[in-house]
Amino acid sequence: MKILANDGLDNIAVEELKKLDIEIDLNHYDDELLINKLKEVDIVIIRSATKLTSKILEKTKNTKLKLLIRAGVGLDNIDIEYAKNNGYIVRNTPNSSANSVAEFVIGAIVSLARFIPIANFTCKNKKWNKKQYQGIEIQGKTLGIIGMGNIGKLLAKKADALGMKVVFYDKFVNKCENYAYLSLEDLLRTSDFISIHTPFIKDNFISTNEFNIMKDGCYIVNTSRGDNLDEDALITAIENGKVAGCFMDVLKKEPIENEKLIQNDKIYLSPHLGGATDEAQQKIGMEIVDIVKEFMNM
Repeated sequence: MKILANDGLDNIAVEELKKLDIEIDLNHYDDELLINKLKEVDIVIIRSATKLTSKILEKTKNTKLKLLIRAGVGLDNIDIEYAKNNGYIVRNTPNSSANSVAEFVIGAIVSLARFIPIANFTCKNKKWNKKQYQGIEIQGKTLGIIGMGNIGKLLAKKADALGMKVVFYDKFVNKCENYAYLSLEDLLRTSDFISIHTPFIKDNFISTNEFNIMKDGCYIVNTSRGDNLDEDALITAIENGKVAGCFMDVLKKEPIENEKLIQNDKIYLSPHLGGATDEAQQKIGMEIVDIVKEFMNM
């Protein structure tokens, strides 16, 4: 059996797969090279960098390739409908990176509340902006979580432990422990901090109308999918004072292309780091090993 890990794989997982007499290719391929390589393997493992579109999968159907594994949560870079309709098995690793992302969001909330990234930058440029960067405490503030899945639940517990009031909106869930469920409009209207944890819903799920509903001076964290957030509407909301700041770990175009995001001091950016911890990658790797064993009927 052959596996292509086109965006890499944790070393421990690689060694475990080799014990199963599996040949693993850890190189990265694009375009026609990717298509040709996919025809030679039984399983492909991808992260966010590789996209398995219907055009690619059309050229690899009726070959050895049967199992498509997304090392992570989001599946928007795989054409799931086409894959399932043409005999492919699609799997992901929804549990492994949840804690890492939840911890990252707590860091983002504190960073926004206390101006930590911009204060670091200006201080290193010999600007002592102590008065300019007087922040707020997060204790007693309302955190609105949009999407109460694995990440949302872990974030809620961590925020609750820090003294935040947690409310949530979810399209499919309206009860979760002792946290208050609100409609999306009520959550936007009452939250001091808003954190998005849904899969891709639709392009610009949070846009001008949603920003207008939000509480004046609120903060936003997006670690879900870049397309969920209207970047142009966000910049307008920040410029008119509706939104005090935003931390974006995901973008519409990665690597970043939107110069307006780069130039705005109230927008903090990171290169999709939510699940980028040693622990998360090890968990993802072992979850993939289990998926492969199941596929092999072991």
